Amino acid sequence: MLADIQPIQIWNAGQVQTATKFSLVTVYDDLDTYATTYYQLLTSDSVQLSQGNQQIEGQEYQDWNNDPDANAWILNWSATQLGITII
Repeated sequence: MLADIQPIQIWNAGQVQTATKFSLVTVYDDLDTYATTYYQLLTSDSVQLSQGNQQIEGQEYQDWNNDPDANAWILNWSATQLGITII
């Protein structure tokens, strides 16, 4: 999934650059208790400025699985964990 975000400044390769896009994919899901996602913060030209993995488990994992719009739910959950705002 790819979403536009409120621009944020990120130190990358010795300079401050602006991320305006957020990419998120699920890289592992045991379909029962937890999943791992991979995120990227990107420039408007899709240059990667930051990346990492997040793990979701417990009640949050259950909430995600029970939500009728699971894609929007996990995208918003991840953005909240990172402190970014989807626009």
